[in-house]
Amino acid sequence: MPVASNQPSPIRVMIVEDDSDTRGMLAALFRGSPGFACDSAHATAESAARQLALARPDVIVLDLELPKLPGVTWLADLNRHWPELPVLILTAHSDPARLFAALAAGACGYLVKPVPPARILEAVAEIHAGGAPMSSGVARLVLGRFREKTGHHLQMETLTTREQEVLKRISQGLLPEEVAVELGISMRTVGSHLHHIYGKLHVATRAQAVARFLG
Repeated sequence: MPVASNQPSPIRVMIVEDDSDTRGMLAALFRGSPGFACDSAHATAESAARQLALARPDVIVLDLELPKLPGVTWLADLNRHWPELPVLILTAHSDPARLFAALAAGACGYLVKPVPPARILEAVAEIHAGGAPMSSGVARLVLGRFREKTGHHLQMETLTTREQEVLKRISQGLLPEEVAVELGISMRTVGSHLHHIYGKLHVATRAQAVARFLG
């Protein structure tokens, strides 16, 4: 009777990369490394999409710069239809706009080329296990954005409920006298609330307060 193997199944990787040399290097890397497999490598998102159901990868390694359908566009569609499928971005671009667009679209990890082969294998294993691997520069950008958002929320939390109501209406374009009528309070009370809001948010004008409120 054959003995059942205790070895885990290899991580099945789908590659979507338009550069043929890079695509070939990645395919060879996964095929030649224990614990990994790659039977699906594509130059376009359209080609990958057609094979997705058949290939059933565990992880997708995706470049953002693809012909025809951009990588981030396909990523968003992928996240809607295959939300459990982790995607690792492997790209030459580290600018914040592309980074946060990819993360918002559903990327689980983001590496900026060039990346050593060992790090690529490590990142795929990490993302397959539920991690979120990122290049060091990318991680710093994400942390910086988190700190900005955290600071913004902490400032908003210092406002009382009534101060938030006043600021919300000011941000909607209402004048102070209109805010007073809508909330059933006096103009003097609105002015007092605005004074406290300016102090707590460290601003000097209504426009600055609105900008801070909108984040």
